[in-house]
Amino acid sequence: MDLKSKIILISGPTASGKSKLALKIAKKINGEIINADSMQVYKELKILTARPSEIDLKKIEHHLYGFRTVKKDFSSGEWLKLAKKNIKKIRDKNKIPVLVGGTGLYFKALTDGLVKIPNIPISSRNKIRQMQISLGQKKFYSKLLKIDPSVKNRIDPTDAQRSIRAYEVISFTKKSIFEWYKKTKPSFKKEQFIKIYIDYPRDDLISNISKRVDQMIKKWSYSRS
Repeated sequence: MDLKSKIILISGPTASGKSKLALKIAKKINGEIINADSMQVYKELKILTARPSEIDLKKIEHHLYGFRTVKKDFSSGEWLKLAKKNIKKIRDKNKIPVLVGGTGLYFKALTDGLVKIPNIPISSRNKIRQMQISLGQKKFYSKLLKIDPSVKNRIDPTDAQRSIRAYEVISFTKKSIFEWYKKTKPSFKKEQFIKIYIDYPRDDLISNISKRVDQMIKKWSYSRS
């Protein structure tokens, strides 16, 4: 397999060993690692997010870790823009990009493209959310079907979050959210991706998470002393 044109995607649950695997693969194939975890981008959350160690950072170059302050919002659109920029930079060095993380929306944005829906005013969004709460999901969904019949069989009647989003989009843009989806174009071809998902036994995963929490508390206590 020719890896030069490939983009490696590694995903899985918390404490499943994604970062360790990414490091091993990157060393093996002459790659560099790009963060695809929404919490890892924040510099203030170094301990809480189990960021790669200083030793790991010296072994392999890492990108998009701890560069943003929690005081500022960070969207999936911003991440996608930076991820594409870093993928190009890595490829220009004749290396292979290895993306690792637990944020599914980031991976989806990379593989499927990001829907470019205009920003909807927060005041309008709040009104729709209040309407959903007031009516209840069943009546709200019926109301949604009247203004956007295309959601039928595509959004589950019990899915409040997606129903609200669909209502927001058609109310503000006068187009169905599915019309916006049709205009979405991915940045890369599907055959360029090699996807790796770590499926970990639940009991072992819980044990790993417990150990990680203990380590985080120790690091936090040490940093405060």
